[in-house]
Amino acid sequence: MAMVVAQQHRESSSGSIDKHLDAAGKYVRYTAEQIEALERVYAECPKPSSLRRQQLIRDCPILANIEPKQIKVWFQNRRCREKQRKEACQLQTVNRKLSAMNKLLMEENDRLQKQVSQLVCENGYMRQQLHSASAATTDASSDSAVTTPQHSLRDASNPAGLLSIAEETLAEFLAKATGTAVDWVQMPGMKPGPDSVGIFAISHSCSGVAARACGLVSLEPTKIAEILKDRPSWFRDCRSLEVFTMFPAGNGGTIELIYTQIYAPTTLAPARDFWTLRYTTNLDNGSLVVCERSLSGSGAGPNPAAAAQFVRAEMLPSGYLVRPCEGGGSIIHIVDHLNFEAWSVPEVLRPFYESSKVVAQQMTIPSLRYIRQIAQETSGEVVYGMGRQPAVLRTFSQRLSRGFNDAVNGFNDDGWSIMNCDGTEDVIVAVNSTKSLGITSSHSNSLSSLGGILCAKASMLLQNVPPAVLIRLLREHRSEWADFNIDAYSASALKASSFAYPGMRPMRFTGNPIIMPLGYTIEHEEMLEVIRLEGHSLAQEDAFVSRDIHLLQICSGIDEKAVGACSELVFAPIDEMFPDDAPLLPSGFRISPLDTKPCDTQDTLTAHRTLDLTSSLEVGPATNSASGDASSNYNARSVLTIAFQFPFENSLLDNIAAMARQYVRSVISSVQRVAMAISPSRLNPTVGPKLSPGSPEALTLAHWICQSYSYHLGTELLRSDSVGGDIVLKHLWHHPDAILCCSLKSLPVFIFANQAGLDMLETTLVALQDITLDKIFDDSGRKALYSDFAKIMQQGFACLPAGICMSTMGRHVSYEQTIAWKVLAAEETTVHCLAFSFVNWSFV
Repeated sequence: MAMVVAQQHRESSSGSIDKHLDAAGKYVRYTAEQIEALERVYAECPKPSSLRRQQLIRDCPILANIEPKQIKVWFQNRRCREKQRKEACQLQTVNRKLSAMNKLLMEENDRLQKQVSQLVCENGYMRQQLHSASAATTDASSDSAVTTPQHSLRDASNPAGLLSIAEETLAEFLAKATGTAVDWVQMPGMKPGPDSVGIFAISHSCSGVAARACGLVSLEPTKIAEILKDRPSWFRDCRSLEVFTMFPAGNGGTIELIYTQIYAPTTLAPARDFWTLRYTTNLDNGSLVVCERSLSGSGAGPNPAAAAQFVRAEMLPSGYLVRPCEGGGSIIHIVDHLNFEAWSVPEVLRPFYESSKVVAQQMTIPSLRYIRQIAQETSGEVVYGMGRQPAVLRTFSQRLSRGFNDAVNGFNDDGWSIMNCDGTEDVIVAVNSTKSLGITSSHSNSLSSLGGILCAKASMLLQNVPPAVLIRLLREHRSEWADFNIDAYSASALKASSFAYPGMRPMRFTGNPIIMPLGYTIEHEEMLEVIRLEGHSLAQEDAFVSRDIHLLQICSGIDEKAVGACSELVFAPIDEMFPDDAPLLPSGFRISPLDTKPCDTQDTLTAHRTLDLTSSLEVGPATNSASGDASSNYNARSVLTIAFQFPFENSLLDNIAAMARQYVRSVISSVQRVAMAISPSRLNPTVGPKLSPGSPEALTLAHWICQSYSYHLGTELLRSDSVGGDIVLKHLWHHPDAILCCSLKSLPVFIFANQAGLDMLETTLVALQDITLDKIFDDSGRKALYSDFAKIMQQGFACLPAGICMSTMGRHVSYEQTIAWKVLAAEETTVHCLAFSFVNWSFV
């Protein structure tokens, strides 16, 4: 029966007449001409209206014998067939991907089983050795095994031996990529799954630091190899890669001698370079391999003068294994195995250079993500803003990152020189009189008056500050640290009109910066966006002229679960026309995490840090007991690097240098204040953050607020089950009414607010200390407060009538009632501050 139906279907589809079921279940015969006419309409409008269908019947005489209802059913069936076809194609694509991923997982499982078997054998051998009486023989053999170098440097002075070096590199690389030459363990915080980019692992115990990635990519092997060999395009820390020698090898492969320079992440350490052999070849199974390792000697390599500012690092056998998949795409294995010579950096920075997690986050994972990004852009899955092509936006991101790295490193061959530094300055000022900013001919006139570029930079150690949280806070609360007039000064250099020293054109900036996203990477680990700062000139003649400033900005490393990832916020002023070849002068921040000491019990302490700075509230003796022993073992340190670049005219160099040094110091001070606010004090209670200088810790203040409210008003501020222990702080923080505390000074300023209070004032705990009490009330509110102030001090509390107050953003806030009361210290004789509760507040 099935064969008969299939045969009838083939006959109907191949003949001149087609059959379709109508709504009543009857077959309607369509001729080939009728089908062609309907298909033409369907291509223009898959879902025509009733009027359109009637018009179709009138315009096409061949459809005159078909009822409008039957035409409607034909279009419904046609849309259904189209939907089924698309779903079938999608299912086939998903099935191919799942089959390839299943194959990859099975291979990974086989490798792990071999590794387990090897470990079991080694364990049995060690047990035998422990029970053996020949301890001296065992020690001698162990010493022999340790001192035998597994990955010694090779000398390339004899070209005839390069092929043997390449073959040996290939064998060692394959043993790491698919074998058990390295004891791989899963990368923390990156479990494989259907939504993950790939499978990531780091070395457990081996010489140097190593990371590995496996993944499925919808590109052909040759295209993948071409992308990965162009290391500067995806590795942001790669300054340059130069091929000195290339000659053919067997199997259609090539051998190359390469010199690579790597930026230093901070001003406290020198940059690295590599002198390597790279071998590209095809295996018998159709796989494409690109492997690389360091060479000893200089050979035909780099000029010693050019490499004087670098420390020679070692690349142990590393590379890429790309295998084609059935049905398209490729399975890729990536291995990065390096020795950064950590002895050459200060001891505090050595954990950064000895961490396999850092190598994974900086090199291995970005390479696989970049390939996936290119694959999605090729297939049209990625949509970017402002009509920009993906390649253009990637170029902007690379230029921002490269410009910031150049400023941080300040290489002599780029024209940088240190300005009047005796080694004791906390802020380094460097000058570059030859820097061109990547200016094209269209911008040469606008920057012809520049004397050069000045960079003020500094590095500082952060203790127990979550890098991702700090970068997010710096991005979303720019007013906490930035001086918009400094941004205006830098931006003016990019315009046709000449710029002046800051202060010669006074500006006023209103509101928060407006963030306009341009694009994201596939896992949103990096964002490219345009920041608009709304400004107006204070000069009378320019009062109605807009002075908006636009900044091009990249932000990365804001995922708190990304262990070992650097967090960056880099920005540069850009013309509002946003040309593709716009000159960029990047400045910004980078936080490089130093590897934490083993203490998994504390890894979750920073998992819920939020931008409302609630972490500064988690203070008090009650929290210390839970982390007493663990806190002594926990060591979450990171290095913050700041670099700001300024254009200058030769006649103003000294003034700009003084301004830049002072500005960077003010930024450092602001960042330190923010860092103290978000630092989890439970890790080190002796240096926990305070709400303001001289204030008690948050938990103590919360108890004082609730006890004083009950003492003066005779009722509880919180529920009776919420007044004991440290739970009182949590319930006070989430209280629906806006609760704020201000100091008892001649000019009262706020020292505390719960979440509702911060939302009402549209501010943060850091900026709260800059808000005075009189700024939030209107005239009637201030009169009511002043008239009842004596009552508050005598009676202990007062109920103020409904009124209007102002947020820091200038928005009006209405409230039904305000309750004010004195907050007494523990001895109930000293008045610590005044508390206000705004009941049922809302924005007008």
